[in-house]
Amino acid sequence: MKKIALILISVVLLSSCNGGKEDQPLKELPKNPNIIFIMSDDHAYQAISAYGSELIQTPNIDRLAKEGMLFTNACVTNSICAPSRATILTGKHSHINGKIDNRFPFDTTQLTFPQIFQNNGYKTAMFGKLHFGNNPKGVDEFVILPGQGFYINPDFITNRGDTTIEGYVTDIITDLSIDWLKKESDSEAPFMMMYLHKAPHRPWWPRADKFKEFTTKTFPEPASLFDDYSNRGTAAKTAEMNLLQHMMYSHDSKIRPETVAEMGEAASPVVKEFEGSFYAPYGRATKEQKAAYDPVLDTINNYFAEHWPTMSDEEKMKWKYQRYMQDYLGTIASVDDNVGRLLDYLDESGLAENTIVIYTSDQGFYLGEHGWFDKRFIYDESFKTPLLVKWPGVIKPGTVTHEMVQNLDFAQTMLEAAGISSPEDMQGESLMPLLQGDHKNWTREAVYYHYYEYPAVHMVKRHYGIVTKEFKLVHFYHDVDEWELYDRLNDPHEMMNVYADPAYAETVEKLKQELVQIRKKYKDSPELDQKFIELYEGK
Repeated sequence: MKKIALILISVVLLSSCNGGKEDQPLKELPKNPNIIFIMSDDHAYQAISAYGSELIQTPNIDRLAKEGMLFTNACVTNSICAPSRATILTGKHSHINGKIDNRFPFDTTQLTFPQIFQNNGYKTAMFGKLHFGNNPKGVDEFVILPGQGFYINPDFITNRGDTTIEGYVTDIITDLSIDWLKKESDSEAPFMMMYLHKAPHRPWWPRADKFKEFTTKTFPEPASLFDDYSNRGTAAKTAEMNLLQHMMYSHDSKIRPETVAEMGEAASPVVKEFEGSFYAPYGRATKEQKAAYDPVLDTINNYFAEHWPTMSDEEKMKWKYQRYMQDYLGTIASVDDNVGRLLDYLDESGLAENTIVIYTSDQGFYLGEHGWFDKRFIYDESFKTPLLVKWPGVIKPGTVTHEMVQNLDFAQTMLEAAGISSPEDMQGESLMPLLQGDHKNWTREAVYYHYYEYPAVHMVKRHYGIVTKEFKLVHFYHDVDEWELYDRLNDPHEMMNVYADPAYAETVEKLKQELVQIRKKYKDSPELDQKFIELYEGK
């Protein structure tokens, strides 16, 4: 009876959130909708309350879920910053657009979706973090951060010259975006604006008031914080992104270099620091800005100096986790506030009625799960990314979908929404059927993932894989030859590799065949794998 009750509850929940295949009547689409594409950097879905977060409340981002659609199985093709952005811009996998990692160059001959919008009469703009390239194609106006950019008093590259703007980066990017919207509000041409936050990218520097607020908070620990990787392969065991072993004192935890130096061996284990990593952001602050940070920095540093030498490794891990969450979530609080500012302006100006608003991140991020920070793996915390879309009159408010979608799909989705044809060589699939509630015309069952950057920072081994709602098959190659299979429904935290379990033998065989086919579909191959390995090794 308990099983029957659970099944009935599941059916009710799925039907209530349109997670099943019930179709709603198609409506006539608004013509020439405006589009605002909002993307944060490394914003984990676990840090959005619409996804059930126990870490933070994000009421403004949640508005997009309440007024639109939330995707529970949105994911990326390659979980690392610049390659993800290249995939979004081109609608193509990394091996096609050339940006396989943060080091390899983007193929600038590739056509990007802003160019297509611009060529079809849209006003286009980009504000915030692009990450690569100083002259984005297809935008009428841009004010972008050089490279990673700074949280405090950031420098910007514009199409009218370089500049530095005093203030906090998340606020500034929002000011620039709203100012442009005000300027363009009287234009008869529709617009496509990319509103791209630096936050919450490492090193995490919250605005001074959020820094003060969040350092007083204590956050729940993930169940797998002390994961020993006993049921996983070599890749998980050898990755270098453990909170205790690899998270840095100054760069990450805000411990002043002089505090660490004074403690000497008492600060052991010492992890290698980036030169000037603490003072790069802090050193940009004015005297008044530093004065707002200093009391909190003093409190953190005094606690560290007094308690760290006598802490056990378990206590150190727990302390580092709390420091991580305080800073990471503090930066997200500003993102949420500023998304609220922009949504409020859209409502007040009347632009909201015919504007599609998309919120996503360039990939997911580990928030202590498996003892990790950073991303890169095909495992869910880094593979999955938040995706929320609001489109008044088209998307039924409060809709949830569990279909497998990717950042590969964003360009074609936006173009079709605007009534613009997509180039035939784009590799994604438009999400328009899902946005309109037309499930019978959504046929994708699996997505493809490929990570390349190895050996490199964090030492996550090269791997590719195929992922469905039910399973995830992964092949780690290059210096190892290991396979992993995860049962996503029965093992949602991916703690048990069942590749060698006889009960899954048929599943393994079926997914291996599908993996071969999906690699052919996206024009990936063992020959390309070897080519990129040799290029990376300088051969």
